[in-house]
Amino acid sequence: MTATSPTAPAPERFERPLASVDPDRSLGWLRRLRPVVLVQKRHFIGSIVAGLISMAATVSVPIMLGGGIDAVADGDTPTPFVAGLFGLAVIRFVFGFTYRFGLFRSALRIEKDLRNLMYQRLTELSFDFWDRTQSGQVISRANTDIRSIQLLFAFGPLVAMQVVLFFFAVVVMLTVDITLTLVAIAPLPFVYAVGVRLRNRVFPLQWVVTARQAEMATIVDENIQGIRVVKAFNQESAQVQNLARATRRLRWAGTAVADTRARHAPGMESLPRLGLALVLLYGGLQTIDGELAIGDLVAFSTYVVLLATPFRLLGFILIQWQRAGAAAIRVFEILDETPSIVEPDDAVALPDPVGRIEFDDVHFGYPVGEGEPVLRRFTATIEPGESVAIVGATGSGKSTIARLIPRFYDVDSGSVRVDGHDVRTLALGDLRRAAATVTDDPFLFAASVHDNVAFARPDASDGEVQAALADAAANDFVADLAHGAHTEVGERGLTLSGGQRQRLAIARTLLADPQILILDDATSAIDVAVEERIHAALDARRAGRTTILIAHRLSTIALADRVILLDNGAVAATGTHEELLATNVRYAAILADTVGADTEQGDA
Repeated sequence: MTATSPTAPAPERFERPLASVDPDRSLGWLRRLRPVVLVQKRHFIGSIVAGLISMAATVSVPIMLGGGIDAVADGDTPTPFVAGLFGLAVIRFVFGFTYRFGLFRSALRIEKDLRNLMYQRLTELSFDFWDRTQSGQVISRANTDIRSIQLLFAFGPLVAMQVVLFFFAVVVMLTVDITLTLVAIAPLPFVYAVGVRLRNRVFPLQWVVTARQAEMATIVDENIQGIRVVKAFNQESAQVQNLARATRRLRWAGTAVADTRARHAPGMESLPRLGLALVLLYGGLQTIDGELAIGDLVAFSTYVVLLATPFRLLGFILIQWQRAGAAAIRVFEILDETPSIVEPDDAVALPDPVGRIEFDDVHFGYPVGEGEPVLRRFTATIEPGESVAIVGATGSGKSTIARLIPRFYDVDSGSVRVDGHDVRTLALGDLRRAAATVTDDPFLFAASVHDNVAFARPDASDGEVQAALADAAANDFVADLAHGAHTEVGERGLTLSGGQRQRLAIARTLLADPQILILDDATSAIDVAVEERIHAALDARRAGRTTILIAHRLSTIALADRVILLDNGAVAATGTHEELLATNVRYAAILADTVGADTEQGDA
């Protein structure tokens, strides 16, 4: 994903509202996909009509061929039949192309809609979903699983059309010779029985294959994201072995599917050929006895070949059906996920936030509503324009407070209020424009410096971006980059130092100009002198902005108007830094344990 440049064209909007899958989980997976598929019904119907015309031409070919052979045998000219075959070939080409092109286009559009639906749902899901979900699993479902569904809709109708062709051919054959027709189709019930057996055995195996593919994708994703950690601890060989174990498990599952297909597919393909042999035997005897014309025998033999085609494809489509079914269930697990953070229907707007924050007897724990509370009876008030540092031992709940204000999580009990409104009643867009957070490990997109900062406000001018960079003390190092603000920073910004990434994240947040600014250890990798420049710029820009400083550094804590000391998830004391240092032994002990010398801090 890349940040949107202010000068780039506007993102493409959906041409139409996306049709979601049927929410009734008791339905089969194909029926649940019906609303998405029906969006393409015009294209599907047009393709099927073209396919039926092409099929009618296909069914007519053996009749025309047999007529030509009989004409030659009787000494008549075959010219009309040759012309007829040429015309049928043209019809098959034109309508066959239209039919296949339309089907594949519709299948690709279904794939596109499913991807958009999944991404839309992923953007709606709350932080607690991402806390328990591996990114590799999501990537596998968004790519491999949706592609499996697309392949079914691309090739499934082709096979279905072959089945219709089968019935057309049988009808024509019955008009020629009923007994010979029964001889031709006699092996086909056995083909069906083998196909059912194949389907029942492949489905559970295919489920295992998709799960193993997701497991492998997770390992690859984690190792790519954490390649520097892997190399730092010399664990390349161990991670290769870890992936090798996953690929062996995938190989086992894939081999089991291949073994099942190998046991059943040859029978499904060979049994229809037995019908061809019986037709040649019985029909040949009839021809010798003069009961059947040579042209009819040739036409019959051609029809038997046509009858065999759907059954040769039956194994493939059954495998693809099971694969798509397993994939659809995994996709539905994402689409059926309900966001825990939802905006109320009667959401309160917050157009002009003041920045007053109140915590009233807040309890909260991870996992949400289940884990041991991180915050217990937490009660505090932060006035508009106030700068407050929150200090506590590791795990005391400081970062949790930062996540509750913009409502990334909901409290287990109690309430968090902004300007007197419970955050659960506010419009999420207004709330998150009013309260913005910068963390100690900020995320940057694989885009330019300019685009990363402008991500907060894509319509910002170059001057506004430069002003934000200056206030974040980032303009000096940005000017030294190869292409200045238009230099690409690499994936996650890893071409920059930790302090440089933090400054760009601060600039991005300042460009958004929130009324409530939350710095969650956001200057931990920045030199103390640079940090003072940033806070001086913040003071100049603040103009009543409420600022929350979550920090371990003495230099950062000392910049706050007031300090809230957390202990065991509750407020232990509050006051200025000097007051608490002089009067609170616990505060002094926490500073001694967690605050390092400022001179040891700096850019990497």
